[in-house]
Amino acid sequence: MDIQCIRKSIQERIGSKIKISSNKGRHKFVTSQGVITETYPNIFLVEIEDDSSTKSKTVSFSYQDVITKDVRMMLLEG
Repeated sequence: MDIQCIRKSIQERIGSKIKISSNKGRHKFVTSQGVITETYPNIFLVEIEDDSSTKSKTVSFSYQDVITKDVRMMLLEG
């Protein structure tokens, strides 16, 4: 996989709802749902939905994390 290809693919999906899992070490993954909000040359931002309140938080991920599978994303329909 090429970083340019990943960047372009994510950039085309700005505003899309995704399910994202990030590696927190020792084979533990944290899974959340959110919306891709912005892309930059080295990172992209996801606004994570928080079920317990109306607040949301923005989290950044690098394209390299997607290539190394430390971050896994799935596009949600609807």
